[in-house]
Formats: sequence, C-alpha cells, structure tokens
Amino acid sequence: MSNKFLIVGLGNIGAEYVNTRHNIGFKIIDFLARKEGINFETVKLGALAEYKFKGRTFLLLKPNTYMNLSGKAVQYWMEKEKIPLDNIMVITDDLNLSFGTIRIRKKGSDGGHNGLKSIHAILNTTDYIRFRFGISDEFKKGKQVDYVLGEWDETEKTALPERLELASEIIKSFGTAGIENTMSAFNGK
Repeated sequence: MSNKFLIVGLGNIGAEYVNTRHNIGFKIIDFLARKEGINFETVKLGALAEYKFKGRTFLLLKPNTYMNLSGKAVQYWMEKEKIPLDNIMVITDDLNLSFGTIRIRKKGSDGGHNGLKSIHAILNTTDYIRFRFGISDEFKKGKQVDYVLGEWDETEKTALPERLELASEIIKSFGTAGIENTMSAFNGK
C-alpha cells in the first residue's frame, strides 16, 4: 500500500471565485495548508502543496484548468506521482446536501457536477473517493448557476470555520485510518 495520497480540491481559479460556494474544494485544502503552515507552488495544471502527517504524504492539488477540465490535472498528477486510484480523494460542492453536510463515498455518479464529469471521462472510471460538501439548494428556479457561483451568506460564513476544521480532519483520517473508518466516523456530520 502506498503512503502517498492525492487530495484534489475542485474549484475555479480567479479572484472572482475565491469565496464562492463552488470553490469549497479549494477552500478546504487552503484551510488545511494554512493551518499546517505549508505553501502552494504553481505547477503544471495547478497549485500543489505537500503535507506530511504520521508517515503519510498528502499532495494537496488545486487544478488551474477550471472546473470543466479538472480531470486533466487529476490524471497528470496521479500518473506523475504514481498514486493509486484508491489513494485519491476529490473534494467538491454538492447542491443535494444541506449546508455543511459531509458525504464521503468510494465511488458514484457525477451528480451533474462538471468537475466530476471531467474526472470520470478522463480516468474512465467512477471508482475514486469523493468527499462532497453540502452547499444546499436555496435558490430560485433558473438561478442555480448564480447560487453556486455566489458567495456564502452571513450564516454560512459564521459556520464555515468549524466545517473547515472538520474537513481537514477528514483528509488526515483518510490517509491514516483508511476510507472505511473515515466514512463511518464522518458521513452525515
């Protein structure tokens, strides 16, 4: 078993997207990096930070390909670093979960998420771990894009630090306790 893990936070690059719901994947790995005092460096197809914890190496990746082409960055770094599919976790937003709800799965559909569609298409599998962070679906009909690309409301902003802390614990648990234990401990939290 490999002690190297690729943790991919999905999001869009650019200042206008930094605090949007769609960028929760970036926000989670930014939080972990800041908390642990590690920095990202610009690399091929993204920004990468290396985090070492309990004998494990976590490569934190923020693809710079925009959401719809995320699969290119995932495949490139997976192959370059020789990381097995079982050691990849993709963090994404989910409209079907209430705000802050966590759902971790070993495989599954893309749920209409363009970043996951890209990863499925390029890796040619749905058998990789995804960590979905609920952003809820509190938008009016026809306003989904505005909502997803909108910024967090005040209530969400207040609750985010605790949720980000929990998310960073999930990442560490995945690498140290394994996916089954992590799903048991954190799903639905």
